[in-house]
Amino acid sequence: MRYFRIREDKALGYTGYVNAGHKWGLPGVDTCPACKATWSATGTDYPSVDLSPVVALADFVEARAEPIEEYERLRELVRPLLPPGAVVKPGSCFGPLVGTAQGRFGQFVANYSAVLMVRREALEKLQAEGLRGLKGCRMEVRFRQRNSPELLELELLHVGRLHPKCLPPLEPPCPRCGRQGLTMPKEPVLDAATLPSDLDLFRLVDMATLIVCTERFAEACQRLGLDGIVFLPLPAEG
Repeated sequence: MRYFRIREDKALGYTGYVNAGHKWGLPGVDTCPACKATWSATGTDYPSVDLSPVVALADFVEARAEPIEEYERLRELVRPLLPPGAVVKPGSCFGPLVGTAQGRFGQFVANYSAVLMVRREALEKLQAEGLRGLKGCRMEVRFRQRNSPELLELELLHVGRLHPKCLPPLEPPCPRCGRQGLTMPKEPVLDAATLPSDLDLFRLVDMATLIVCTERFAEACQRLGLDGIVFLPLPAEG
């Protein structure tokens, strides 16, 4: 099986842009008592998760950093609502994208590095092809134009890891907050032993901003003429 990294296709001249953020989110960590880092993660988003049943919902509206004890308290409030095996980190976001959009859009929209959006009709075509792991979630986005498309955010599970060969020597994760400080390698390589056999679209556990698809997904998009993204080959080694 071959794998590809998905990126925005800027060569087609589409002007569409979505300016939005998720409805709710966990705070970042302010000065971890163990590693002293102040940080939050990108790409641990769950647009299907509704936090409305959570008490003190206002605690999840404002983006900010909090002492780790407060982050952990809020994390435990949302954990029962998350999908099985969900990766949760400081800065994890929930609920629909809320904001505005304008311009001319392709079938896929990827103007954020960690978010992949798709027109409803394109998603339905891919689902009819039997592709696995495609879950579209509604968005609360107002378009500044008539005849606007119906865009959905794809909720991507965190599965698979980078191969150690493409990474520098790493310190163990912080035992208190879990931060490891991993940055995107110039030439990422997938760890074949960790990749899923039942998903055609996913993101990595240790590099959530890297959206990965199988050749089945790439070939289906090309065959169906679904544009807006490009597919960059990703080597995978055991």
